[in-house]
Amino acid sequence: MTARLPVTRTLAALVEHATGRPCGIGELPRVQRKPGWEVASTPYTILDSLPAEFTGPPLWDWHADAAWSYQITSVGERVDQVEWLADRVRVGVVGRTGGRWSHDLHIPGVLVADRELTYDAGGEPSVSAAGAIVSYVQRVTITVTPAA
Repeated sequence: MTARLPVTRTLAALVEHATGRPCGIGELPRVQRKPGWEVASTPYTILDSLPAEFTGPPLWDWHADAAWSYQITSVGERVDQVEWLADRVRVGVVGRTGGRWSHDLHIPGVLVADRELTYDAGGEPSVSAAGAIVSYVQRVTITVTPAA
């Protein structure tokens, strides 16, 4: 079975590249500033792992295919910010140009068989003690198979 961590790290890097904004893996993204690391300013994205699906041989056989699912949450202060960021996430992860993926997703040791946007929720405002925050949830599935 294909390891998940390389897929997660590569997907987070793709989201950062496609959006030009920080992406945290399971937590708020941090950026290095003087004198140390601080939470990134909005807008940003958070990538969370979701339950996965497996096909092919038994899981102990490293040739099994895996469909790793993720939630990408775009976070901002205004609806237009998160819609802009979610548009860039969508194009980055599942966008196609001329019959090919708009952005490559190279993961060492595996071939990406498919990418699918499975859920696109839209902006949801919430008010906290820190002020107004808007989030936009998208879920994607990345199907991989071991490289031959």
